[in-house]
Amino acid sequence: MDKIKILIADDHAVVREGTRQILEEEPDLQVVAQAADGEEAVNLADRFKPDLAIIDISMPKVDGIEATRRIKAAYPAMAVLILTAYDDDQFVFSLLEAGAAGYLLKSVRGKELVDAVRQVHAGESVLHPAIARKVLNRFVAKPDQPGIRKEKVLSDRETEVLRLATRGLSNQDIADKLCLSLRTVQAHLGHIFNKLQVSSRTEAVVMALKEGWISLEDVP
Repeated sequence: MDKIKILIADDHAVVREGTRQILEEEPDLQVVAQAADGEEAVNLADRFKPDLAIIDISMPKVDGIEATRRIKAAYPAMAVLILTAYDDDQFVFSLLEAGAAGYLLKSVRGKELVDAVRQVHAGESVLHPAIARKVLNRFVAKPDQPGIRKEKVLSDRETEVLRLATRGLSNQDIADKLCLSLRTVQAHLGHIFNKLQVSSRTEAVVMALKEGWISLEDVP
């Protein structure tokens, strides 16, 4: 079984080590690098090319948001999960704009972190439901917003799958709703991610809202 290769970036050594221990108790997870600041995180992402980076927001030299932006610019397929003590809306807006797949607070239990890593690696969204709507509301296209919208690049079926994903349905739930196989839904999501050059549902939904391909009515 191929392991999910992970980079951990946090300026607190105790947090890094604790996170590593939690993750490496799982047979499918492997921590390949640890960074103490955002600049080192970017360099190690380039060196080790992990599948996923777990990044804190508040770090010296380069903060987590800028580190995320640089990593996603260089490696669009590399998933980023923010693990932070901050739950301020502005941080969430900034990390989503930077390309993060989601965020968790450091108060989460170990199992929640492990589950989130697997979900993000699989392209699922990890965004707390309580703030999902107001966060996504920030990105929805306004009718009077200036500028030319990008031509819709998704097929009708792909748009339908993304709309259901926006509502928080799992891949299996989407498959049941559309009378498709799970493999077919996964293939549709893969095509969506490739077309939009993103690596998670969160990124895909944010882009679709910005471009007006789906509306806020699609968000629960």
